[in-house]
Amino acid sequence: MERRTIEPRPGWQQTVEEQGLIYPLTRYADDSLRPYWDESAYYVFTLEEVEALEEVVEELHRMCLAAADHIVTADRFADLGITDPRLAHTVAEAWRRRAELPSVYGRFDLRYDGTGPAKLLEYNADTPTSLVEAASPQWFWMEERFPGADQWNSLHERLVDAWRKQAALLPPGSPLYFAHSSADTYGEDLMTVAYLKETAEQAGLDTDWISMEEIGWDRLSGRFVDKGLRFIRSIFKLYPWEWLTTDRFADHVLDTLDNGGGTGSTLWIEPAWKMLLSNKALLAILWELYPGHPHLLPAYLDGPRELARTTGYVAKPLLGREGAGVTIHEPGSQQPVLRDEPCCYQQFAPLPTFDGNHVVLGTWVVENESAGLGIRESSGLVTDEYARFLPHVIL
Repeated sequence: MERRTIEPRPGWQQTVEEQGLIYPLTRYADDSLRPYWDESAYYVFTLEEVEALEEVVEELHRMCLAAADHIVTADRFADLGITDPRLAHTVAEAWRRRAELPSVYGRFDLRYDGTGPAKLLEYNADTPTSLVEAASPQWFWMEERFPGADQWNSLHERLVDAWRKQAALLPPGSPLYFAHSSADTYGEDLMTVAYLKETAEQAGLDTDWISMEEIGWDRLSGRFVDKGLRFIRSIFKLYPWEWLTTDRFADHVLDTLDNGGGTGSTLWIEPAWKMLLSNKALLAILWELYPGHPHLLPAYLDGPRELARTTGYVAKPLLGREGAGVTIHEPGSQQPVLRDEPCCYQQFAPLPTFDGNHVVLGTWVVENESAGLGIRESSGLVTDEYARFLPHVIL
């Protein structure tokens, strides 16, 4: 793994916008605009290195599925903050019937510096973004800058194939809706959903658009409907399950949830069992089930334990996103104080630095297989909304 600088292509912003990345710049707190898509540098990997990382990702995915099964069979929903018995039953039933429910993709965030073993930082299994840039613009960048080279990137083909294979699980006779929240002002959620919709169409599926805010509830039929009062039988949503099950229509969601072929119900993608994997409590349960595993960091739910005096720790809200609420605590700096909100306390493993940039690998899983890589850099130790995306190549 190596970082190399390079001169950006002339007109790079227009180029990547035409390829679906309509958010190539990030607006900072001082109102300045700086590149989110950053092709002033790129990362180089060897083929052997990528093949080894692919095996790591698929091993971690299998371990996470085993941990999800443990949560259900041991009834450990409270560790995830799921204290509503009805919701716990819904998630458990979705897990037991997972073979009947379409599930498409997820993203592991890994700490890796090219030398030691990759370490799992978290699993974004419900609503992962940075998909568009990983699948499309960085591939075209490679073809233009390094013709004949390769890239850890089979995302597009695997997504199309996943929709094609899972088409039989969708209710017949109605389109698969694709939804995002109109509260997204940057366009990232919109374009992620647009790209996934495109891959579904290439797989031969009938699709339609809707925003989460446009979904209606027909009280007479007891169904979710679109703006034309058409029954929404299946829908992909870039909208977290913890929001879907707590907003004003939450009871309707649970009442009509299709956990496998129910008539008059709505099939949501990703399925409800993804709540088992998109929760940071998973990190602590993994460490409990696989103590000392080379690709895991020690993590606990009841406090930092020995991490407070040895390595330091990172406190992560169970349902935080884009680094929100994450705090870093150096070893022995102070008496550890438990957060008021439920957190996972994970060993502090500083992100590796390349040319002064802190790097995290976003490794993608489609269905159950490794599918690609997206790299983000940040100025600080927490990968937040100001992180930059850099392309990569296998040489």
